[in-house]
Amino acid sequence: QVQLVESGGGLVQAGGSLRLSCAASGRTFSSYAMGWFRQAPGKEREFVAVISWSGGGIYYIDSVKGRFTISRDNAKNTVYLQMNSLKPEDTAVYYCAAGLGGWGTRAADFGSWGQGTQVTVSS
Repeated sequence: QVQLVESGGGLVQAGGSLRLSCAASGRTFSSYAMGWFRQAPGKEREFVAVISWSGGGIYYIDSVKGRFTISRDNAKNTVYLQMNSLKPEDTAVYYCAAGLGGWGTRAADFGSWGQGTQVTVSS
């Protein structure tokens, strides 16, 4: 088990940037792949990005490639999502999640979830 707490969400104008952080508990943080998901009003939870436990494997959904960057600092038990060139379509509650065994892009590939942080992009 790992406990996750997101922070860094807020209101930003289109074209602006936000940096989300996810603080994880436990000394075994480095053993987990970490992912970011988002859920917009009226839509299902959507995969955004994932990073392997070593940091060597990274994958993004097509709509955020070139704009978002996922990273992790295992010494600080923290995963980040740097979001640049934000669009109104990025408006959603963003969740971080810890992988179960390997890493993937489905919610079922992750076992522990944070409480979510709201990101609102105005036009």
